[in-house]
Amino acid sequence: MGFGGGYGGRSGPVGGNRRPPRRLAGNERTAIIVVVAIAIVAILLRTHRLTRFEIIYFLVLIPSIILHEISHGVVALAFGDDTAKRMGRLNLNPIRHIDPVGTLLVPAILSLSGLGAYGWAKPVPVSTNRLRSPRNHTVLVSLVGPLTNIALAALFGLAFVLTTPLDVREIVYHGGYYPPTLLGQILFIGGIANIVLAVFNLIPCPPLDGASVLERFIPVRLLPEYYRLQPVLMFLPFILILLFRNEWGQLIGHLINWWSSLLV
Repeated sequence: MGFGGGYGGRSGPVGGNRRPPRRLAGNERTAIIVVVAIAIVAILLRTHRLTRFEIIYFLVLIPSIILHEISHGVVALAFGDDTAKRMGRLNLNPIRHIDPVGTLLVPAILSLSGLGAYGWAKPVPVSTNRLRSPRNHTVLVSLVGPLTNIALAALFGLAFVLTTPLDVREIVYHGGYYPPTLLGQILFIGGIANIVLAVFNLIPCPPLDGASVLERFIPVRLLPEYYRLQPVLMFLPFILILLFRNEWGQLIGHLINWWSSLLV
């Protein structure tokens, strides 16, 4: 998901020497967003509204989102589109993938509002017209993101099982507690974060990956109208979470319980 914008200043009198208002450069905008995000996190920490769980969740969420995005580019390259590779986006440098709004500001604001941390990284560019079978391969390029998160959840879970005694895992499942060690918490929460990320991205609505499955079943003659509606639908997933926050919270609770049961 990307953001763009600007503003137009009113011009002065004809022949006047009035300077147009200076626009903020990209680096300045990014710096302001980062400062605001850090300020929000500082407020959360100072008011004790940011828990240990949320801090760990946020720290494992960022690399998980980045790997999610890189996987899109890797599969696109396998199907003939080298756009991401040419733009230097198939690497693990987090700086290249962090979106100041989606990776920092939005998760900080959502945490402040008590809705949990959700966000996005800079989308890896994919030119669907370069894919060998655009309509079919677009679905596969999109779905590999959630599949990557499921694979990461499996790796976190395996590491958790190998490093955590069975009696502790049973207490975590039956007692509803988090593991006592920091490593156990990171591995356990890492699995949860990736499962939630996979489920969230499978919602069939732009700009999420599940929309590609919906798009595949739309007749070709209706695609132009669908593409015109996409910008309007960009924030629909977040609006739905706001409107059905209780139901979403219950779903997350069920996912955590299900995840805990798999680890016993």
